[in-house]
Amino acid sequence: GYYLDMMNECIYSTSDYSDMVFLRTYSFNKDVDVQFNSTVGKFVGFTEFGVKQAEYLNKDQTSLLQLKAEVDRFCRHNAQNHDSALRDKA
Repeated sequence: GYYLDMMNECIYSTSDYSDMVFLRTYSFNKDVDVQFNSTVGKFVGFTEFGVKQAEYLNKDQTSLLQLKAEVDRFCRHNAQNHDSALRDKA
């Protein structure tokens, strides 16, 4: 069989979330094909197929803007909830 995966990640190291990055990664058989990085602001391909996909996905400016906004909508929101839950238990 085949293994297809899409993963969203939020990466940060400061308590004010100023360095937060949103990543959306598409993998096929555990090899990363294409990835969106909110800092870069576009998709980047890592395989021959991924490069073609990135070219196609980067043409949709509306989707790129929505993905860039995930830093605030998805990442910061969840990080604040997660961090406050941890502080309440300390």
